[in-house]
Amino acid sequence: MFGMFKNSLFGNTEETEYKLLSSETKDGVSFEVRRYDAAKFAAVSSEGRTFDQVTGELMRKLLMYIGGSNEQGKAMGTAAPIIMTVYPRNDGVFSRRLVVAIRIPTSYQQEAPTPTDSAIRIEERPGMTVYALQFGGFAGESEYRAEALRLTRTLGETAPFQRKQYFCCSYDPLKPYGRRNEVWFLQEEP
Repeated sequence: MFGMFKNSLFGNTEETEYKLLSSETKDGVSFEVRRYDAAKFAAVSSEGRTFDQVTGELMRKLLMYIGGSNEQGKAMGTAAPIIMTVYPRNDGVFSRRLVVAIRIPTSYQQEAPTPTDSAIRIEERPGMTVYALQFGGFAGESEYRAEALRLTRTLGETAPFQRKQYFCCSYDPLKPYGRRNEVWFLQEEP
């Protein structure tokens, strides 16, 4: 447990690199189009509980894993963002299915330590292009939903992005103030 907090509060955070394709403002809303490379992630999922009920628990599992709770006892440092994949219903409310993931830090991409928690799986995720909207503060389901609606309205009905899922990102979940959050929509590839 201490390793999780030590890495998160005192260690360096490795932010996932991306290529900025464009930075745009429409109707007073600024967003970016980014390209992320394929990478290994540690992921854990939940079904049956709401976003607000389960996100803290799932984030802690991942932070403990990268903090040293793995078979090799390796404290890998902190990576950002923590990415929560949500599946909205037609009314915008999140379904009770959630996947929370964190990118394995670069120095462990070739050989990720084995999780001791059987709920955590290591997965190779493909590269992706996203529309990203940044906002601050404490973010729960209602804040992410509001920002997703704002991005949807800004992009318009014809924008080529997936509507069955999107990503809610937290860059610093342990900070008491000055938090950075983002909503990412996965651009559909032509």
